[in-house]
Amino acid sequence: MTTEAKVEEALKTMRELSRPLAAAKANRVHIEQFRKSKKAILFSECEEKTIADRENYAYAHPDYLELLEGLKVAVEEEEALKWRMKAAELYIEVWRSQEASNRMVDRGHQ
Repeated sequence: MTTEAKVEEALKTMRELSRPLAAAKANRVHIEQFRKSKKAILFSECEEKTIADRENYAYAHPDYLELLEGLKVAVEEEEALKWRMKAAELYIEVWRSQEASNRMVDRGHQ
C-alpha cells in the first residue's frame, strides 16, 4: 500500500533529481553538438585529398573516439537519472489512483 510518507519521499526524490537530470541532459546535448565540431576540426587537419579519406581520418581519430566514449557515459548518466525520476512519478500516480479508488469506495458506503 502506498502511504503519504512514501509519496512525500517520492516528491523529495523528484526535487533532488531535477537539477542533476537537467545538468546530465545539458552535458549530453553539449557533447552531441561538440561531436560535429570535433569532426570538422579533425576533417580540416587531415592532409588527404578526398572527402572520404578525411572523413575516415576524423572518425578513426583517438580524440573523436574518446569523445564518443564521453557521450556514452553522458547518455548513461542521463538515462539513469531519467528513470529514477520516472519511477518517482509513477509511484505518485499509483498513489493518486489508490486515493481515487478509496474515494469511490467511500462514496459507495454513504
